[in-house]
Amino acid sequence: MWGPMDLRDSPELAEFRSQLREWLSRNLSNEPEPKDMAARFAFARDWQKKLYAAGWYALSWPTETGGRGLGPIEEAIASEELGRAGAPATFPSSHLGRAILEFGSESQRRQYLPGLLSAEAIWCQGFSEPSAGSDLAAIRTTGVRKGNEFVLSGQKVWTSFGKFADYSIVLARTNPDATKHRGISAFIVEVATPGVLIRPIRLANGDEEFSEMFLDEVAIPEENLLGKLNEGWGIALATIAYERGAVDIGYKVKFERYFAELVAERNASSQAPDIWVDNAIGSVAVLLEVLRMHCLRRLSDRVISESPGPTSSIDKLFITRVEQELMEVATRCVAPPGSPTHQKWFDRYLYGRAGSIYGGSEQIQRSIIAERILHLRFS
Repeated sequence: MWGPMDLRDSPELAEFRSQLREWLSRNLSNEPEPKDMAARFAFARDWQKKLYAAGWYALSWPTETGGRGLGPIEEAIASEELGRAGAPATFPSSHLGRAILEFGSESQRRQYLPGLLSAEAIWCQGFSEPSAGSDLAAIRTTGVRKGNEFVLSGQKVWTSFGKFADYSIVLARTNPDATKHRGISAFIVEVATPGVLIRPIRLANGDEEFSEMFLDEVAIPEENLLGKLNEGWGIALATIAYERGAVDIGYKVKFERYFAELVAERNASSQAPDIWVDNAIGSVAVLLEVLRMHCLRRLSDRVISESPGPTSSIDKLFITRVEQELMEVATRCVAPPGSPTHQKWFDRYLYGRAGSIYGGSEQIQRSIIAERILHLRFS
């Protein structure tokens, strides 16, 4: 019979948390995040380098890859404390590092992971294509073996931070005769390789966070094959699972910080009391508490099993719901058009709407839950 779970820190974890808080109190700047995309990227990169140099980043990674060799609980504590302190975001590429850690050769791990974790080298994800977004298995980029090389040709799109990247993990079809989910391989591609062209995509807010990537007869040495030939689909699924995981990417603490900001602005506003607005804010508070408990459950899963697996689709759906409801309440109720803070919340609202699509659409997530968790079959 199961007893109650003790969610309190052990003495060792409490000391770990205290040390991080003390370090943050001495090293966290109040400098605001720049608005310009290139400056914002450099800001996040410099912060990650500082965290890494002090030993507060890559906590659960093996020491031989540049990590501290701790566990997912320490990683989660660090995520909580960084979020509560209002620390800048780090560069979002750890899920790509997990793919190298899980599927890469020993030489690939030693060559690439220290630079990825320290932000000395920037990585991007060459998965989506114009005809293969949520239906990722429909990729058309080809990889043809020629001697001791593979030659890649095709196009990728919506590549996050592609204009800043040094390396990319690229999916290509290496067996055109195989069925849809087979015959795909993953490759480590240096962006400076001849034949690679990065074309930034300018968004409505002026940012160039995404890019197109064109590969024109790009020669890749065979040692840059990640995992086994024609088994890239499993690598893609594992990579995306880490990308979607609530514990790994720290969305929880970001939303908690936004919510605290929202409540402070509501309390400081001159708007008359409104029971409907207060109820809407309360509903978001309930969602955040449910997300917190869900993350604790998922953290327990991670302590037992290293890989997040298909349950990360539940994370993705729930994260999207929390973000969208939080931003809608802020934009419509607390920061209506014309108010000083409206543009800030409206930008966040627009970005939150994309949560239903990026990382796999809601429809894809529901299909994964139905087929891989509930084991439903559709004729």
